[in-house]
Amino acid sequence: MILPSCAPRRFPGTLAKVLSMAHSPVITKAVIPAAGLGTRFAPATKAMPKEMLPVIDTPVIQYVVEEAAAAGLTDVLMVTARNKTNIEDHFDRNIELEDVLKAKNDDAGLASVCASNEIAAMHYVRQAQPLGLGHAVLCAAEHVGNEPFAVLLGDDFIDERDKLLSRMLEVRQHYGGSVLALMEVEPEHVSAYGVATIEPTDTEDVVTVTDLVEKPSPEESPSNWIVVGRYVCDPSIFGILRETPPGRGGEIQITDALRVLATRDPAIGGGVRGVLFRGRRYDTGKKLDYLQTVIQFACERPDIAPEFVPWLREYLRNLQPGS
Repeated sequence: MILPSCAPRRFPGTLAKVLSMAHSPVITKAVIPAAGLGTRFAPATKAMPKEMLPVIDTPVIQYVVEEAAAAGLTDVLMVTARNKTNIEDHFDRNIELEDVLKAKNDDAGLASVCASNEIAAMHYVRQAQPLGLGHAVLCAAEHVGNEPFAVLLGDDFIDERDKLLSRMLEVRQHYGGSVLALMEVEPEHVSAYGVATIEPTDTEDVVTVTDLVEKPSPEESPSNWIVVGRYVCDPSIFGILRETPPGRGGEIQITDALRVLATRDPAIGGGVRGVLFRGRRYDTGKKLDYLQTVIQFACERPDIAPEFVPWLREYLRNLQPGS
């Protein structure tokens, strides 16, 4: 197939075994695809990236970057598109705002504004065409190079108390290959996700992924374990993505590349494992889930909850059915 414009150079095939060693160096690079149009949240996303929607006073994308950094992934590549410069600005300094806060002796406000500048080393690449998640990951190949790396989707995040990403990095270090985060859902919800066929291992929270299917019907789904937006990928995935034709919706699917890796020899980067995650995940890609996330955070914030929770209880008590 013709390589998309952002696809980087090919790496020599003789590197394949080196790239896929199980006992790889410490993983430090994270890729965050953030090029989507955010159509579900229009018109709010007409001029503002959906990843910048706030959970109270912090954009969703900052939670994602903080999650990566907390797991030791301090080299972050954001895959963006036109009209996404707000994301870059957020992780850059705003000297004028800092000066105003200093003049007001607002130390707390200054600290909160500066915090996003110091989370990680931020890099950016533009996805020129909306050709799918697999294509967005391929746009990162030149920056990632010969190293394993993590992929974190930009519209959901994991609670900081649940160390999912750190656990996935441990599994990669032990088994090699690639690692997916899996969550169990009710059968009626599987058609909205990629679903894994799994086999148990000797470790309770780790499974072997033997196949993946994108958005199956409940009757055809191989399990109730869906792929959520966290991946640790062997760099051999780039070569597969370059040869992966567009699938559902005319997009290059990362699921199709992972299916190939699931059956490939571990000596050349194959093997896919799944970490069974039963913790707290906040999905902000849909309106209802986003609102639930905001309300939950407000109920748990010590500076807001004492006033917000009593108001919410009173509001719900007075809410008329059907209103």
